[in-house]
Amino acid sequence: MDAKRATELAIIANKVRKHALTGVYNAQAGHPGGSLSISDLLALLYFEVMNVDPKNPDMADRDRLVLSKGHTAPALYGTLAERGFFPVEDVATLRKIDSYLQGHPDMKNIPGVDMSTGSLGQGVSVAGGMALSAKLDKKDYRVYAILGDGELEEGQVWEQAMFAPHYKLDNLTIFVDFNGLQIDGDITKVMNPTPIDKKFEAFGWNVIVCDAHNFDELLDAINKAKACKGKPTAVIMKSVKGKNVSFMENNAAWHGSAPNEEQYNQAIAELDAILSELEASL
Repeated sequence: MDAKRATELAIIANKVRKHALTGVYNAQAGHPGGSLSISDLLALLYFEVMNVDPKNPDMADRDRLVLSKGHTAPALYGTLAERGFFPVEDVATLRKIDSYLQGHPDMKNIPGVDMSTGSLGQGVSVAGGMALSAKLDKKDYRVYAILGDGELEEGQVWEQAMFAPHYKLDNLTIFVDFNGLQIDGDITKVMNPTPIDKKFEAFGWNVIVCDAHNFDELLDAINKAKACKGKPTAVIMKSVKGKNVSFMENNAAWHGSAPNEEQYNQAIAELDAILSELEASL
């Protein structure tokens, strides 16, 4: 990927971060930390990789994205808004009583959402079903799923880890947001899922480890997943919870807490400074 395109994607990703924080701040509820850690991946998928059409969100041959860690919906909504699925202004209505933007993704009422998620472990399981359906129907679309590292503590994840290689679902790519923190703190102290890469390898997956905030590494991982035949791919992304907001980075307290006015203004100011620098470099 050339430097100009990487910069353009970084601009989109940081706009997504602003949208996510705006939604959570206005709702005074939500999950900012894990939303900020997946914003780069979402920008890459929706603006560079996936075959989607905002004017026809239910297009039969579209690629699918299942946000298995559904509590990070603010980042997904920000991405879908930037991509044109619904007005950007609507992200500020997150969790409001009359808003269609629920706290977790809702496939029935939100354009661009492929699966309703929230109960951890279920989303990645549905993604496997979607991928198998494509195989049975001889369709070429690909299925992507994003799950949290804390989500790996759900047994259902490991049923899916056995299911996908068994059916040789090489049209399925999952991304593990490996930021090391969950709502109760350090994942290795709550219920240690590491070594994540070795576990997926043992189940028969093609495994790639990369930097969640490096577009070249992410795109290379996605291209290698496409080229891998006969097995699904698990991309273990080493990420920073709360990415690009200084006081949120690597702080488990921001897993499910909303910023107050002062904190929100500081966060937006920090992201605006990053955006100004990126835009000036184009």
